[in-house]
Amino acid sequence: MRVVRTLQVCALALLVPAVCRADDFSFNGSFTADNDVQAFTFTVGATSTVTLRTWSYAGGVDAAGMTVPAGGFDPVLALFSGTGSGATLVGQNDDGTNVAVDPTTGKQYDTYLQESNLAPGTYTVTVMEYDNVANGPTLGDGFAEGGSTDFTSKFGCSNGIFCDISIPPVNNRTPNWEFDINGVLTASEVGGATAPTPEPSGIALLGTAVLGAAGVLRRRLRA
Repeated sequence: MRVVRTLQVCALALLVPAVCRADDFSFNGSFTADNDVQAFTFTVGATSTVTLRTWSYAGGVDAAGMTVPAGGFDPVLALFSGTGSGATLVGQNDDGTNVAVDPTTGKQYDTYLQESNLAPGTYTVTVMEYDNVANGPTLGDGFAEGGSTDFTSKFGCSNGIFCDISIPPVNNRTPNWEFDINGVLTASEVGGATAPTPEPSGIALLGTAVLGAAGVLRRRLRA
């Protein structure tokens, strides 16, 4: 696991000061089908700006300082308030305006989703492939391509899945995804590894099911 660590100041009851960690978490993994969905939970310890961004389409250097190769599928991120099927959709993003340009397609199809003044609490973020967007208004409402394991085949590529719309019919993409959750207290793959919580108290992040392929959480401590 790798965590790029920064600090933010929180206040407890009776205005007793306490130090809260605001960490940046990098996750990666791969899908087996176009309609796979991978979920994560994270906690916000104080009102914060939280940034969610992917690196896998065009590549780059993630928050953990790792170089990510280009070539992954066109990703979508959806943010929900709460956990489980009742979590409510806060926002989602397909193509960010300030992300890298893919060296093969010339497209900016990585995701950049930033929420300012996000209230303290627990949230869920899901990773999907375009155009398997969240239906909303809750996580339980599912995703647009939930019944189709090869919906990108319509774009045309020899693999039949993970096809990209930008250069049909030859643009195969990999099933790999990579993204950062920046500015949060803790983050966890649903059903997977959880980053350490700050002392003296711990926070349990509970997941109900794994929605897709397993991810990898990398951790690096910064002095």
